[in-house]
Amino acid sequence: MKTPFKFFLPLLFVVTFANAQERNDIMQQSATYEWPKDPLIKEKLDQWQDKKFGMIIHWGLYAVPGIIESWSICSEDWIERDSTISYENYKKWYWDFSKQFNPTKFNPEQWSAAGKNAGMKYLVFTTKHHDGFAMFDTKQSDFSIAKGPFANNPKADVAKYVFDAFRKDGFMIGAYFSKPDWHSQYYWWQKYATADRNNNYDIRKYPWRWNKFKDFTYNQIGELMNNYGSVDILWLDGGWVRPLETVNEEVLSWGANIPKWSQDIDMPKIANMARKAQPGLLMVDRTVHGPYENYQTPEQRIPEKQLDYPWESCMTLGGAWGFVPNDQYKSSTEVVHKLVEIVAKGGSLLLGVGPKPDGTLPDEVTKQLNEIGKWTSTNGKAIYGTRITKDYHNEQTWFTQSKDAKKIFAIYCLKSNESAPTVLKWKGNTPKKGGDIILLSTGKKVKWQNVNGETIVSLPKVNPTAALAFEFTPQ
Repeated sequence: MKTPFKFFLPLLFVVTFANAQERNDIMQQSATYEWPKDPLIKEKLDQWQDKKFGMIIHWGLYAVPGIIESWSICSEDWIERDSTISYENYKKWYWDFSKQFNPTKFNPEQWSAAGKNAGMKYLVFTTKHHDGFAMFDTKQSDFSIAKGPFANNPKADVAKYVFDAFRKDGFMIGAYFSKPDWHSQYYWWQKYATADRNNNYDIRKYPWRWNKFKDFTYNQIGELMNNYGSVDILWLDGGWVRPLETVNEEVLSWGANIPKWSQDIDMPKIANMARKAQPGLLMVDRTVHGPYENYQTPEQRIPEKQLDYPWESCMTLGGAWGFVPNDQYKSSTEVVHKLVEIVAKGGSLLLGVGPKPDGTLPDEVTKQLNEIGKWTSTNGKAIYGTRITKDYHNEQTWFTQSKDAKKIFAIYCLKSNESAPTVLKWKGNTPKKGGDIILLSTGKKVKWQNVNGETIVSLPKVNPTAALAFEFTPQ
């Protein structure tokens, strides 16, 4: 029975993951935003808003069988498993991959080089996902990459080497950390069944056990904040772990089950500790709006309208966050178009990739990132360090502006199979009379005129590309 079970699962969960609309784990976006007051945090936030394009890496036990990250061990209606295997046996099968996970080709320098080639500027790495398997050498648990078959490898403390590689290439460093921990007996207590994503015992009856979990969480985050060099972002996932008083109509509308007790892990205490170790640290307590959600993170979607506060769209390059065999990847053109739209609306794009179980990126991932980089390398001035402008969209053209508002950038996104036009037009954001319009990809001036409030640009013959970006001084 074991062999067909293992071969069946990867296909099953690729299909589950690809149908994002059917998933219940897509984190929503908070309805309100609270600006930080600490000058160091505001300064770091401004630096982060300059970056615009980041990489989120999901890598953990789930890479070994090539299935959806963590969620297959959760018991919720939207999750499918082989019905011939008991739930308890399934969880044991999954967690036993800790005895097999041996990424002997682990190559964080390859990951960083691929991200740099794409034009990415910041990293978010999964130090621990919901399954509780730590990708760093935690002293709080033996359930980590540094305790299994990879333990004797010089790079067994995986997070350290990932952060070092990306830091060396100039990236801002973000540590993803799951607030829930489904492997911990202080969160999912084996005395009871694990009904869903929440902790499975009444905290009101067993406060001592929940206090143990709070200490466990505090100590693990403390390790990350104190033992891994400079960290810019603490990216906290698992928004259902939150004080009960923060559960409002917005949260209830998501459809997730909410227990009658508070899953409060004392975020003020965690924040004080983390920021003492990392002054100015950005905290992203996803969907728990307030002082510890320094920017919002709509998932697998782009907001309909421009937003005037910090946010990022976190999206997958393929159909899955982590590695799955034969994944289908977005084209470089699609990614560029999403990046352009997101930046014009005031956000950043955090693009998700998943290394293989051997520790290397799939060839198709590096290929797509290189293709994206061909565009960002010549057009990045219209993306990096920009801010929103009031008139940000006109048909196929999106607009950004320099931080000092002295320059406007117009980015014309070509439709699929559309040849580079010889003439293009936009309304709004009229160039200064007698001023120049520069085509960024060539650095050369182009001819233009204004007719009845419409800017008409005449183009020389240019190579096909995802988008054409222009720079000019507004009137």
